[in-house]
Amino acid sequence: MRVAEVTGGENRDLPLRFSGIVRATQRATLTFQVSGTLRERAVELGQKVRVGEVLAQVYNPALEPARDSALARLEELRTQYRQAEREWERSSRLHERGVVSEQGLEQLAARRDALEASVATAQAALAEATRLLEESTLRAPFSGRVEALLVERDEFVAAGQPVMRLSSPEGREVEVRVPAYLLDHVKLEQTLPVWSVQDRSQPPQTGSVVEIAQAGAVRGELHPVLVSLPVNTLEPGEPVEVGITPVRPSGLTVPLLSVVRHADGVSVYRVRDNQARRVSVEVDRVVGERVVIRSGELNPGDQVVYAGMTRLADGDALEVR
Repeated sequence: MRVAEVTGGENRDLPLRFSGIVRATQRATLTFQVSGTLRERAVELGQKVRVGEVLAQVYNPALEPARDSALARLEELRTQYRQAEREWERSSRLHERGVVSEQGLEQLAARRDALEASVATAQAALAEATRLLEESTLRAPFSGRVEALLVERDEFVAAGQPVMRLSSPEGREVEVRVPAYLLDHVKLEQTLPVWSVQDRSQPPQTGSVVEIAQAGAVRGELHPVLVSLPVNTLEPGEPVEVGITPVRPSGLTVPLLSVVRHADGVSVYRVRDNQARRVSVEVDRVVGERVVIRSGELNPGDQVVYAGMTRLADGDALEVR
């Protein structure tokens, strides 16, 4: 008997290249939560800063008076509450001797409780006023480098308006946008080649996929794929290309002579452990001297008989030549 190998499996095309810009993994656009005039900017463009370091301050003439007013109101209510507490204690002792009525004692208790609630409200107002005053100082949320200054000194800054951008030297990434059909060809933690556009003579770096977008319903929309880069390789702002290789499943092929037609269909004889087993297949098309087939039992690399099958039956032992 003579056998041949089943071929097929996956076809890998050349990688498709998608352009992107290297950026820091940890980055932030910083804003004030209060409005005011930028009176102080303690950093310059490109300066390195540490976490918690003061970066800038705005001046709002209403913030400090609001904090002082809330503090004074709290102290006033605390004094009134302590006085109401002492009055209730004195009246309680007089009530035990029958000098103060039950109704009078209840009125004093109600006033005391109302002042206690007012003290709690004043404490919350003071905390809010203090927080707003602290928000007039912008501090670094992490250690990094100032990569952009968006507001000049003495300019008015609205609440939520971007003031500067900060990036961390730890970690690099690049985002590329790809057609929806390519999303099926990438998976999380898959490695992809990343080429530097500035120096194409350098070998590609190896990136790792960390995020994959979901395909949308907008026709022609491109979808982001986020790739993490090795440390100390490519610098932020450097243009790169990320390669994604489509993988297409191809049909299985066997020699034309290995296909046998029976009364109940078409099959081939697969050889395992010097024993022939009949496997049913579906013929798709003929390509030269081979046939493209579909079968759930055959795999690339299996051996099938293509010569000497005149009296071959399922389960026969055979000698492969």
